[in-house]
Amino acid sequence: MAPKSKTLVTHPQGVKEIQTDELYANPHNPRMLFDRLPLDVLRESIKRVGILVPLTVYWETAKERYVILDGQRRWMCAKDVGLKNVPVNQVAEPSLVQNIVTMFQIHKLRQDWELMPTALKVQLLMKEVGEKNDARLSELTGLDEAVIVRCKKLISYDHDFQDMMLDPDPDRRIKADFFIELYPVIHDRDVAQFAWFSRRKFVQQMLVKYLEEPRTIKAVTDFRLVKQHITNARRIQAMDRLSAKLKVFAELAATPLDSLDIEEANVHAEAKALVKKINTIETLVSELDAEQFYGEEDLWVAMTRLIKILEDKLKKADKRR
Repeated sequence: MAPKSKTLVTHPQGVKEIQTDELYANPHNPRMLFDRLPLDVLRESIKRVGILVPLTVYWETAKERYVILDGQRRWMCAKDVGLKNVPVNQVAEPSLVQNIVTMFQIHKLRQDWELMPTALKVQLLMKEVGEKNDARLSELTGLDEAVIVRCKKLISYDHDFQDMMLDPDPDRRIKADFFIELYPVIHDRDVAQFAWFSRRKFVQQMLVKYLEEPRTIKAVTDFRLVKQHITNARRIQAMDRLSAKLKVFAELAATPLDSLDIEEANVHAEAKALVKKINTIETLVSELDAEQFYGEEDLWVAMTRLIKILEDKLKKADKRR
């Protein structure tokens, strides 16, 4: 197990003012994307009253410069409104791991940043401390284990797909949820064995279906339906048929999601859902106190009617066997 790496103990060295253009952004800030619109309120506030909360900075010895540990948004807005100096609180220079961990700890209770930049810093942290355990990474970063798992999924994608999630323009940026929802489909054990299947090509095809008209993937949650089709086909041993349908669905952008339907697979899924409902009714009826409900005529009529329906369905099923 990798040695523990504690968050940096930030011993203040005193509040002072530093020229705005002498500060540098932290290259290990997990929040790499700063959309302009959400900064408007902060920018206007700084224009009116200045910076009320000092930035936290450290002196980077190797490059002889001040680096921001906390307050990059304030610094960006200060530059926008032309502030020549900003108040800072200088702390000791952290190690690489301390830097990353401290950045997570500083920001974990604030507005969430885009997940892909976070994933890249989790990846770097994993490399530096030799740690892959979700629980341990959660402890180090202060992120929920579920977020760690999502980050690991994102870093499994090729760099050009990661870049789509890092586009500075929020209108062009592909949300991380697209790739997270797609992940179970492209990592399905049977899909991975299809002769025609290429994980990279399939991702590209799904992007086309999601981004270009006619959009046959209208929401990222549609990939859950794709996964459901795969699972249902597996249950009735119809993977060859599913493979052919999925190939056409991927290659022809206009092919709709319901083209993946396999009638028997859908019936099987409906049957399983119906069994659960019947089991619920069975439990309710078996636990029913007949004497207590003796006078509830509507209940007994409904039960008699249900028995008649069940008998009729069973007779019809017997004739088809």
